Amino acid sequence: MVKEYLTIRKSTLFLAVILVGLLIGGLVYALSDNLYASLKDFGEVATVVNSQYVEDVKSQDLIEAGIEGMLKSLDRYSEFLDEKQYRALLEDTYGQFEGLGIEIAITNGWLTVIAPLEDTPADRMGIQAGDRIIKIEGVSTEGITAEEAVGKLRGKKGTEVHITIQREGIAEPMEYTIVRDVIELRSVPYYGVTKNKIGYVRLNQ
Repeated sequence: MVKEYLTIRKSTLFLAVILVGLLIGGLVYALSDNLYASLKDFGEVATVVNSQYVEDVKSQDLIEAGIEGMLKSLDRYSEFLDEKQYRALLEDTYGQFEGLGIEIAITNGWLTVIAPLEDTPADRMGIQAGDRIIKIEGVSTEGITAEEAVGKLRGKKGTEVHITIQREGIAEPMEYTIVRDVIELRSVPYYGVTKNKIGYVRLNQ
């Protein structure tokens, strides 16, 4: 009797496990099916827009817009970042970027070095404050914006960028090929106390 009871309990438990498995499997399948159906709809709409919209539209822009809209529908903390925005976030968060290590600005229409950051590729190559970067990779920088210049000067560590410098007091332009590196932004590079117990700090920004 006990043996039969245990057999019945085992059979019941086995059937229950099968039913739960089927239920979960069906639910997952239904969710997956709905997801794939929605993705199919998205793909069809993107294809129509890409082929029939009155102006040229990049497929990547459509995809990124779709991802951005999807994340915005979740909550105010979910956000899509493209590569440029992600790099900017890393710079703000970790205080570093990959590039030459110079502060630049547009002065009288020309890209001008405000100052090289200490112990960076630009500093080690002898780039000086006041230098005009008149060419990047052989292309004139006249009329370039600071944002465009940053995009051309920054890049992955180990890659090279060729710039042409016009320095005050030197007639001929100077050519530099600089290897990009990881640049750490340090707001306080130096600090200490003198023998007279006077504290000092040096601020970069």
